[in-house]
Amino acid sequence: MEHDIASPAEAATTRRRALGAAVALLVGGAVPLTASPAAARSDHDCTGEYDAEFEAALAAADDLLGAEEMRGIPEGPPQQYALPLRRGFRVTAPYGIRGDWLAGHHTGIDLAVPQGTPVYAVGSGVVLVARWSGAYGNAVTVRMPDGHYALVAHLSSIAVREGAQINAGTFLGRSGATGRATGPHLHLEIRARRDYGSDINPVSYLARRGVRLL
Repeated sequence: MEHDIASPAEAATTRRRALGAAVALLVGGAVPLTASPAAARSDHDCTGEYDAEFEAALAAADDLLGAEEMRGIPEGPPQQYALPLRRGFRVTAPYGIRGDWLAGHHTGIDLAVPQGTPVYAVGSGVVLVARWSGAYGNAVTVRMPDGHYALVAHLSSIAVREGAQINAGTFLGRSGATGRATGPHLHLEIRARRDYGSDINPVSYLARRGVRLL
């Protein structure tokens, strides 16, 4: 009986695929066999979110501003929470889908809108970072009174300054495709802590506070 012998190129490809699968398991768990990361992507979402420089800048800003900056900013749904967009959008990457992100899943929700669409704060708080944020592109990160952090990313422009105390519905900037993005959209991410990987579902977070995103 004859057996097919793989060429050196085919063998190398097989080894690369095996290595990729092993890395995916180590970083974020197994990817479901029924859906590949590429199948969950579109032309209006994130191709990567983790950036060590941004994470360090966020931690430094959080430590510098201190908890006293939060005084006088009340929390009380629904008036203290708002939608990030005031026009229709299309969800191109829902929260939590498995993929090759460092966390092993999509840490926010991607909302496709035309370039330059106004973006608003989902909650009151203090602006920790409002600048170029690596993989997030132009982004604004707000620490809210309940200890959660709201991040809006891939903006084409930013309209607030770092250290500013803002209210829900404050104009933060305009949507774009800066950073690691495949097209104009808004990436909305809510973190329970400032650390990457502490993300929670933005849709559920807002719904519990009287704001329906979807």
